[in-house]
Amino acid sequence: MSRWGIMNRNDQLSEHFTLGELIRSETAERKEIDNMPPAELIPKLKRLCDEILEPVRNHYSIPFRPNSGYRSPILNREIGGSLKSQHCHAEAVDIEIASISNYDLAVWVKDNLSFDQLILENYRPGVPNSGWVHVSLKEEQDDNRLAVLTYSNRRYEAGLIA
Repeated sequence: MSRWGIMNRNDQLSEHFTLGELIRSETAERKEIDNMPPAELIPKLKRLCDEILEPVRNHYSIPFRPNSGYRSPILNREIGGSLKSQHCHAEAVDIEIASISNYDLAVWVKDNLSFDQLILENYRPGVPNSGWVHVSLKEEQDDNRLAVLTYSNRRYEAGLIA
């Protein structure tokens, strides 16, 4: 990989994760939206891999693919994402692991990792694999708020609610 110059989807950002996995989007593919991030955002995606994805992968020893990482502003608008989405700044990733409850995954992240926001999104109690876990990470460690939220029924609540 060139030092964040010309990039391709197969470039490794960390031991287990590629650039392609962090920019993958079915909507972008279907609508032919270029979702390649600017070169200056690649170090942020690498940091997400090193500080969020790899620790999760190593803890559970289960391969998984992020649901959503970087989103170009055009893609974010197309899917109805928040205008303030950290995905557009390469600061957020959404994850699930097939055999792990998303609630349990969120609890592990909360108890073991540093983050800006941890949001258990659209989780339904009694349905372990419902929803997903959103984790964001600010560029400066001191800027991370360690905010823990649950998003359900179009509203946010403090904490992880099962």
